[in-house]
Amino acid sequence: MEIRFDDASAAEIKQHLAPENKLILTFEDGVGPYSQHAMIHMQVQFTLGIIGSDMSTESYDQSIPSNLGEILVKGYSLADLDEHMNIRFDASRHILSLTGDSGLIDGNLGLIDFTESNNEGIKKNPAR
Repeated sequence: MEIRFDDASAAEIKQHLAPENKLILTFEDGVGPYSQHAMIHMQVQFTLGIIGSDMSTESYDQSIPSNLGEILVKGYSLADLDEHMNIRFDASRHILSLTGDSGLIDGNLGLIDFTESNNEGIKKNPAR
């Protein structure tokens, strides 16, 4: 299993990604400190998150390699993902999308920087 970021999405994410931070791909099911409750969204939805090295990863027991480094995931969410995935940035709509071998997985992949003070990363997220 792997995730490939296109140049535009990599550039967008690198603006927020410090060397000591980690990437997480969160299945929005309400489990863990970085997930919203599943009842908010009546669909499969994921969020790409940035967390600090000192922040909890207790719900994230698997990882997926990417061209931006390892991405932590909840192991059971792998069932909703594909073997080969891509994350693309649509600059005109300022959104990320997650696609895989089977097609579109999430057309509005959220990006939340949990390391920003006062939860500004959550407030600026257009998917939320």
